[in-house]
Amino acid sequence: MSSSKPTVLILCTGNSCRSHLAEGILRAAAGDFLEVASAGSRPAGYVHPLAIRVLQEIGLDISRHTSKPLTEFLHRPIETVITVCGNADQACPVFPGQVNRHHWPFDDPAHATGTEEEKLAVFRRVRDEIRRTFTAYADGRRDARKGASGETRL
Repeated sequence: MSSSKPTVLILCTGNSCRSHLAEGILRAAAGDFLEVASAGSRPAGYVHPLAIRVLQEIGLDISRHTSKPLTEFLHRPIETVITVCGNADQACPVFPGQVNRHHWPFDDPAHATGTEEEKLAVFRRVRDEIRRTFTAYADGRRDARKGASGETRL
């Protein structure tokens, strides 16, 4: 990971759905000025196919993402940790250099039941909630950077 950009680590228990949805969305919204990664306290070992599918629907490709343990990041400088489920928030250690910590819980779409269309509807709802939250976060970080650099806004 590049040291020139602050790193945001998104944590969830399984690192199979919500954290990957958030990682893909935040990377698209702020990858020009933030390093973005995700991990899990108990990684599932895969990225859920419906998570991949619903991000493809909005033009984002996370098909090469992998499910990773949070321990992979313990010796890396992490500026911000964002947990997206309750279990990860409780299991979250303090990372070296960590300045910020946020807990924004979302429903786990992996627990959706019913037909494939019913499951997709849940994945899409959670994707859209994550998209609103993480796009607003990226916009706020971008505005803060502009303010810090003395740029004026029209």
